[in-house]
Amino acid sequence: MGKFNLSFFFVILTIAPSLLRAFSPESPTDRRVLVLLDDFAIKSSHSLYFNSLKSRGFNLDFKLASDPQISLQRYGNYLYDALVLLCPSIDRFGGSVDQAAILDFVDSGHDLIIAADVNSSELIREVATECGVEFDEDAASMVIDHSSYAVSATEGDHTLIASNDLIKSEVILGSNKIEAPVLFKGIGHSLNPANNMVLKVLSASPAAYSAYPKAKLSSPPSLMGSAISLVSVVQARNNARILIAGSLSMFSNRFFRSGVQQAGTATKHEKAGNEQLLTELSRWVFHERGHLKAVNVRHHKVGETDEPAIYRIKDDLEYSVEIYEWSGTSWKPYVSNDVQLQFYMMSPYVLKTLSTDKKGLYSTSFKVPDAYGVFQFKIEYENLGYTTLSLSKQIPVRPYRHNEYERFIPAAYPYYGATFSMMAGLFIFTAVHLYNK
Repeated sequence: MGKFNLSFFFVILTIAPSLLRAFSPESPTDRRVLVLLDDFAIKSSHSLYFNSLKSRGFNLDFKLASDPQISLQRYGNYLYDALVLLCPSIDRFGGSVDQAAILDFVDSGHDLIIAADVNSSELIREVATECGVEFDEDAASMVIDHSSYAVSATEGDHTLIASNDLIKSEVILGSNKIEAPVLFKGIGHSLNPANNMVLKVLSASPAAYSAYPKAKLSSPPSLMGSAISLVSVVQARNNARILIAGSLSMFSNRFFRSGVQQAGTATKHEKAGNEQLLTELSRWVFHERGHLKAVNVRHHKVGETDEPAIYRIKDDLEYSVEIYEWSGTSWKPYVSNDVQLQFYMMSPYVLKTLSTDKKGLYSTSFKVPDAYGVFQFKIEYENLGYTTLSLSKQIPVRPYRHNEYERFIPAAYPYYGATFSMMAGLFIFTAVHLYNK
């Protein structure tokens, strides 16, 4: 008995600190981040990116991707909220981490950042493919652009690209516009057309193509033009978020600090847009922005406050819900005019756009349709860059009882008149027939 208590106490001590640091519905920002590296030198060469995460309160745990001790979970509990893979050349992870473990990690609602490169292994490519993107299959291929390259003393093979073709979304990139082009040197990827959850964040120009820079083209490249994505994000159905970049160098201190001038322009920027782009993307991926929650879902008859157990056809009812957005530090009212409610049974019988008081409260009122059965109040809200809200609540609807119908229906007055007139006529005819000699 004493051994059991001691072992149980040891397990609690091991897990409890991790649970205390985990994010919760009241504070959804990721806090425990595992960073897997090819080489510990990346820790210093990419320190500006890591320091920006640490300054916002993230607890980074750096490990070599081949470390035999690494694990994503212990005793059935995940040790981390997010995973950062800055190990493009790794052929096999150490410990209990493998492709299936990473995909299970994402399927459990956790977040992932993948930085690939020219020397990306099959393992990294397969993980990215499972996330909805496909890197160029040609070995050592790079994105080349002879029109939107970064001007330098030695122009070289134009593999150092200065791109400013960014997604137009404030929730993903923040409200401050990224003025300077973003430096990119690496491998391009394409999006799976069947996967509508993958979004291009940074695209190549129409003149770009993917090929081996030191070889002559004997056939058209497999990836060309704006179909090439340099950086993409995924918003999964379970609200897990994924960032996939085709360049490890774009996270580096050198690219963060470097000045940039795009070919064909006279403007030279003192600092590339890499730091701003990747900082804003990390805010989105780690749920510091664009995370919604719904609370205080209520419905009741008009003029009442208590929620009934059942409605009757043609009842007038009111529905309300409060929706808030996480700002990274606190919950703030979410304001939008496209939140819709369905009153649903097999198909929507009622579809109403909710009105908002701009303080987080959304509400509407409607009449219960003239159909009885088991209905649902249903909200399926999807907005670019925001987590999905999926709310549903069942409620039965009954018909009128026998004593709830109107005693005399105005539309039936002619029939009432015909009945009584026939009765009166029969009475008169009978009286005349009996008493007339």
